[in-house]
Amino acid sequence: MEDSTRLGYCIVAGSFVAFQFFFSAVSPQLSLSLSSRYSTLPSVKQNEWNSRCVSTLHAVIVGLFCLCILWFDDAVNANPIWGDPWLVKLNIAVTCGYLLYDLLLLVRYWRTLGDSLFVCHHLAALYAYGYVLSRGVLPYFANFRLLSELSTPFVNLRWFLDAVGWPRSSWVVLANGLAMMVVFFVVRIAVIPSYYMQVYSWYGTPEYERLGLGVQLAWIGPSLALEVLNMVWMFRITRGFYRAVCRSVSRKAA
Repeated sequence: MEDSTRLGYCIVAGSFVAFQFFFSAVSPQLSLSLSSRYSTLPSVKQNEWNSRCVSTLHAVIVGLFCLCILWFDDAVNANPIWGDPWLVKLNIAVTCGYLLYDLLLLVRYWRTLGDSLFVCHHLAALYAYGYVLSRGVLPYFANFRLLSELSTPFVNLRWFLDAVGWPRSSWVVLANGLAMMVVFFVVRIAVIPSYYMQVYSWYGTPEYERLGLGVQLAWIGPSLALEVLNMVWMFRITRGFYRAVCRSVSRKAA
C-alpha cells in the first residue's frame, strides 16, 4: 500500500472521529452560546440541529478546498483521470470520514433522521470514492463532484431559520430560499452537461481503457445515480420555494 493511500485511510478515520466529536461535544455547547432557542428544542430537534452544524462545517471545508484544487491544481486539470491525486485524495478522505459518520448517525436516529435517499447518496459516493482513495484514479471528476457541497450551507440555514421560529414568508427565509435554489442549481444541475462533456472527451482514450471495467462502472454508475437524486432534490427545493412565495403573496394580498 502506498504511503499516500495509507495516509488517506488515516484521514478517513480521523475525519470520522472529529465529526463525531463535533456532533456530540462542540456543537451543543456552541449552539447554546449562540442561540437561546436551542435549549428549548426537544432532543430530537437538537440532534438534527447538531447534525446540520456538522454537515455545514464539512461542506465549507471541503467545498472551499475543492475550488482551490479546481482553480490551482494543474496536474489534476491536465490529466483528469491519472493526474497527481494527492490533494484530491486528502479532500475525498475528509468526505469519506464524514459520510461514514453521517451513515452511523442516520442508523442510530433512523426514526427521526432516517432518509433512504441520503443512504443511497452516501453509499453511492463511498463506493466511487473508494477507488479514488485506493487507486488514485479520476481525481478531477471526484473533485468536481464535491462542488455540490457548496449548496449545503444554504439548505441547512433554511432548516435553522425554521427551527428558531422565523416565518416562512419573511424576507430572510425567502432570500435564503432563493439563494439555496440558485446555488443548488448551479453546482448540482447546471454543471451536468460540462461534466459529461469532459467524460465523453476522455472516453475510449488509452487513459480511460487503463482504468478497467470495475473502475469505469464505479465512475459512471454512481454518477448517474447521483444525477437522479439531485434532480429529485432540485424539484423539491423549487416546489418548496414556489409554495413559500405563493403563501407570502397571498398573505400580503389579504
